[in-house]
Parts: sequence; C-alpha cells; structure tokens
Amino acid sequence: MRVLSDRIRLEALASFLKAKRAGIKPQAVGLPAGIRRRTPGLRREEVAQLANVSATWYTWLEQGRDIHVSAQVLESIAGALLLTADERDYIFGLAFGHHAGTGGGGLKLEEEELKLSPSLQRILVELRYCPTIISDRHCHIVGWNEAAAHVFVDFKSIPYAERNLIRLLFTRKELRSLAVNWETFVEGYLAIFRTYYGQYVGDEWYDHFIEEMSRLHPEFEALWQRSQVSRSPEVTIEFRHSKTSKMLFALTSFQVLGSVDLRCTVYTPVEGSGTEEKLRRLLGT
Repeated sequence: MRVLSDRIRLEALASFLKAKRAGIKPQAVGLPAGIRRRTPGLRREEVAQLANVSATWYTWLEQGRDIHVSAQVLESIAGALLLTADERDYIFGLAFGHHAGTGGGGLKLEEEELKLSPSLQRILVELRYCPTIISDRHCHIVGWNEAAAHVFVDFKSIPYAERNLIRLLFTRKELRSLAVNWETFVEGYLAIFRTYYGQYVGDEWYDHFIEEMSRLHPEFEALWQRSQVSRSPEVTIEFRHSKTSKMLFALTSFQVLGSVDLRCTVYTPVEGSGTEEKLRRLLGT
C-alpha cells in the first residue's frame, strides 16, 4: 500500500503544480506576455528558469515521476509559482509525505460518531447567535449548535454516515439554495479539505471520497481542479434564508487543539446587517 500512497501523492503534487502554473500571468513574475502562448499561464521552462532548475527535471516533477526533491529546490518552486504559506505547506506535505498515514484513527471516525468534550459542548452553547459547526479531518460533522441547525439544516435528522459537510453541500437542496454565491461557499470548504488531503496522504479514505464525488457530481470535479488551499479562509458569506431573507456572516475557521484533529467553523453575524436580530427571531428569543 506504501507504493500506492507514493504514487497518489506524487500525482496530486503534479496536478497541483500544473494548476498553479496555469493560473499565473507572465507579467506577474516579470516576464513578457508574448503573442504565441498556446496555453494560459507560464510555460514549464519559465517556471524552471525562475526556480533555477533544469526544464527536464521540472517536467518530470509535473509528470509525477518519483525523483529526488530537496527542501531548498521546493522552496524555489514555491517562490516561482507565488504560492501562499498554506499552499507551500501543501506541496511540502505531498513531496515528502509529511503526516502520511491514518493519523491514529484510520476509518474509525467514519464508523463511530465522535463524542465532544464538555468544553467544546459549552463553546457551542455560548456561541448562541453564531452558527457553529465542528467537523473532523474527513469533514464529517460531529457537533453543532442550535443556530447552525436553524440556518443550515437539522443535522440531527441526518444519519452520521451521511453527515459529511462536503457531500451535503452538493446533495442538500437547502444548502445549495442558501448561499447567494454557492461556488464561493463551496470553494472555501474545499480549500480546507485540500489541506487535510495534503496532511493525510496515506489515508485512502480521501482518494475514495474524491473519486466518488467526482463521479457523482461533475461540479465537484470542476471546483476541485481549481486547487485552492487554505487552512482558515476568512470571507463574508451572504445567505438568502427561506424564513429571514438576507443574512450576512463573517466566516472564521480554526483547528481545535487536542488528541483528535477537529475544526471549528464559526459564522459571526456582520455588525449592522441586522443578521443577529433575524437570528434571534429565528431562534424564538
């Protein structure tokens, strides 16, 4: 299985590098735009030149070949492709297999619902007017507060095995119609999901899940190929709730320190938008 894991992570690295290269305008790195470019973005030779590596070697890297990559050279490639800190960590994880493995739990979290600690349960209660969701490293929802159930969906009515946040975004009509810009809404979660994918490259669950979602939902495949990476995207999301109309939230997402890799996602009502008042009415308080 180790050979399979290595192949998967190298292919994922190659795909990501291609996507980032295609998204960079030559002018952004001080190169002329030219008039004979057949593909968008930079050419492989240009990335190699900027990173001070041979064009052949870089081509092999984008082909997913099992070649030696040093940290120094990878830093140079990250600089040439104008990668963010999160994107840099992502390619380092894929290149060197950092955190490769099941993270001490394998598929156990998929089989048995996690019980939250009393402190996390208290946090959910205290964030009364901030819809809050807690999810595991597979993006399975393991906790939420009353505000989240009212704004999004009654998660309690969904069996745990089906309560995957990424899956629900594509299958539940309530969630598809909730966000004014559904693609932006989904991209934020996929960016977080990709950071997990880079961290746990030895966990086959991710590859099975991505294959299944790509097969069942062409929109997932298109959005996944955009290759966004972010541990904690901070964006403002506009919802059109069926009972309250327009609601504006600032999205904040952060990891919860502890023995299990959990993430807390908080939707804070934008001040002056009337969102908190609408939430109070929705909750009957």
